[in-house]
Amino acid sequence: MELRQLEYFVAVAEEQSFTRAATRLYVVQSAVSAAVKALERDLGVPLLERNSKRVVLTDAGTALLPRARSTLDAARDARDAVSEVRGGLTGTLRIGTLTSIRIIDLPAMLGEYHRRHPGVLLRTSAAPSGSAGHLQGIVEHRLDLAFVSLPGARPTGVRLIELTSSVLDLVVPADHPLAERAEVRLTDLAGLDFIDSPAGYGNRAVTDRAFEAAGVARRVTIEIADIATGAAHVGHGLGVALLPRFVVTGEPGVAVVPVTGADLVWPLSLAVAADRTPGAAARALITLLTETVRTPGAAT
Repeated sequence: MELRQLEYFVAVAEEQSFTRAATRLYVVQSAVSAAVKALERDLGVPLLERNSKRVVLTDAGTALLPRARSTLDAARDARDAVSEVRGGLTGTLRIGTLTSIRIIDLPAMLGEYHRRHPGVLLRTSAAPSGSAGHLQGIVEHRLDLAFVSLPGARPTGVRLIELTSSVLDLVVPADHPLAERAEVRLTDLAGLDFIDSPAGYGNRAVTDRAFEAAGVARRVTIEIADIATGAAHVGHGLGVALLPRFVVTGEPGVAVVPVTGADLVWPLSLAVAADRTPGAAARALITLLTETVRTPGAAT
């Protein structure tokens, strides 16, 4: 049994696909198939069931998966220890990002990390379903770290490191009847057409939860994946929106009105798997982020 065989088996199990596993590992699919078949021969039992749609674990594969992960983690930690002695971290760090997290300067953070640790390959990806998709990626170990917004949630299998937060304000066209108000309540917004992110996004969860708590019905007519474009949609008269303050600054043709009497705090956290200890490369990024952008007093 070789570490490479275990690595390829874990990748196929997590991706539920030989093709996606090969892409993740930067090898040809035939190499992945050959390694898994060799592992199955060594163990004398099938580990995966293959069909036209996906790959699923057999009972033996299910039993092996957590032990294979532990073995790979131990090998990773051994490599990390040697790399640190030699003066530099190596490896690949898989990071889930949100479509708009301008509350922190992520390019600057990653650039600084790269300067400190040039031997680490950074791979970032966004999930179509937002924070919910990244949670799945963390739980299934397809991601090492992920930026998420999970207001009030305590997800199973994930540990959250709170970084910072922003308040959602009402954004309306400059000529809207509410534009001149000093503040509004959620009850003032009944019957309006809203622009919002799809379900699964943190800002959508904050807003839905607040309206539900207030007992006010809300109609979302336009869904956008990138909240950075929300104020522009509002400015063109397509509806109103509750948006984090950091995405509204400087947008022409809109007015920003604070909302009182509601919990509209949008949190930003870093998610890691609860059942695995982050490697040295991940720990280095966690340290950089918490030292640079973390809100004083935020809990882990």
